[in-house]
Amino acid sequence: MVLAVAVLTGFAARAAAASCDSLGTFSLSNGKVTAAAVVAPAAFAPPGQTGPGNPAFKALGEFCRVTASLTPTADSDIRIEVWLPAAGWNGKLQSVGNGGWAGVIPYPALAAAVATGYAAAATDTGHVGNTAAFAPGHREKLVDYGYRAVHEMTVAAKALIGAYYGSAPRLSYWNGCSTGGRQGLMEALRYPADYDGIIAGAPVNYRTHQLTWELWVAQAVHADERAYIPPAKYPAIHGAVLNACDARDGVKDGLIDNPVQCAFDPVVLACKQGDDATCLTPPQVEAARKIYSPAVNPVTKQEIFPALQPGSELGWGGLAGPQAVGEAVEFFQYVVFNDPAWDYRTLKFDTAAAQADAAAGELFNVIDPNLKPFFNRGGKLLLYHGWNDQLVAPVNSINYYTSLVRAMGGERAAGSAVRLFMMPGMNHCAGGEGPNTFDRMRVIEQWVEGGLAPERIPATHSTNGVVDRTRPLCPYPQVAKYKGNGSIDEAVSFACAAP
Repeated sequence: MVLAVAVLTGFAARAAAASCDSLGTFSLSNGKVTAAAVVAPAAFAPPGQTGPGNPAFKALGEFCRVTASLTPTADSDIRIEVWLPAAGWNGKLQSVGNGGWAGVIPYPALAAAVATGYAAAATDTGHVGNTAAFAPGHREKLVDYGYRAVHEMTVAAKALIGAYYGSAPRLSYWNGCSTGGRQGLMEALRYPADYDGIIAGAPVNYRTHQLTWELWVAQAVHADERAYIPPAKYPAIHGAVLNACDARDGVKDGLIDNPVQCAFDPVVLACKQGDDATCLTPPQVEAARKIYSPAVNPVTKQEIFPALQPGSELGWGGLAGPQAVGEAVEFFQYVVFNDPAWDYRTLKFDTAAAQADAAAGELFNVIDPNLKPFFNRGGKLLLYHGWNDQLVAPVNSINYYTSLVRAMGGERAAGSAVRLFMMPGMNHCAGGEGPNTFDRMRVIEQWVEGGLAPERIPATHSTNGVVDRTRPLCPYPQVAKYKGNGSIDEAVSFACAAP
């Protein structure tokens, strides 16, 4: 009898499901489906792409690809894609985040989700191109980018999943880093029922201040061009930092486990005579000191945003390179001042953060620590950040996590719902000299579905596709400490302990 009921139930679900083609006429509450078609195994290529494409696309089985345009306002045009595996669906939704100003569909992330059995969703956030040029005169599009597009995408994706499979997803996950991390936190704050588990890597949750700080770094090396530090000097600075701080954690491994405790002054590299790649001129010493220092309001002395940490030097070209970072310049040009000719060298830091907040703080920032509605539903939040992040100051994540812990009444209470993992040697979202890869989805699945809060996460570093180092990631404020014996390249030689 039980078997018969199960068979009948399965038949009813299949009978209620829609074909992929029929989704082309599916009615969405705030938009319309623009296309729905079956994609054969290994046949997907992003629009306009020629050549072999991303290997992730070649690994895909058959899936139903749905594209749609969502219009919650008359000025909205939010493009989304929802990918639905034709077989082997795990019953869950995984939505993936964007980077920078978005403006594109992140196809490789969609492919990665579908390849593991998820129905997947993504959005361009309502404009085309990774630029802020869309913003002047289009406040609603700015709202879409800030938070609305992701929520509208989520609602539409769940409806399409329900139509195609005959049942809604039993669980929904968010997986994003950088802007994608901010998007996940925004979902937890504004729409706590959208997701059951959220992965937020290197989140730019204090977005207006982060963009202001990016120009703080640019001015440090370009306000006086004698202060510019050419990339040829980065290795010397990095080597001096490691020489000063690498071994302080008990093992000389090319990594700094807690850079905030690294007391490094770049004056040790001051040129004795002449100028070459091994030393810094006096203006360059001052520029390096400023890069290692938080952006501050020169009048109030209040911190605007934290600093890059010792260890990040090889990536300084991202913010301290020949040109100021474009996303920050465009933010002030198109969102704050509405002047495409505005020169970032004119920015005054006694007023910059307030101007940025007034222009977009309510749309971009996630600094309210009250995530109780999300946590009270059983939601779990996994935060991670690389200590060598060259684009988003890693202490920003510590500040945000600390505010959550305080709001929840302490680490014991918060630990069942939110954890932060700082990653020594990892750059922005990926890469770097330290273990920089871990199975994020497995961690959040075990937490949400099995109640196993992450205590120690195995991470790996690879060179040319071959794993050459493993190391545990530890929940902040713990760090991975060497036990005193065994290979420094093997995780078993380390234990999570207080710093």
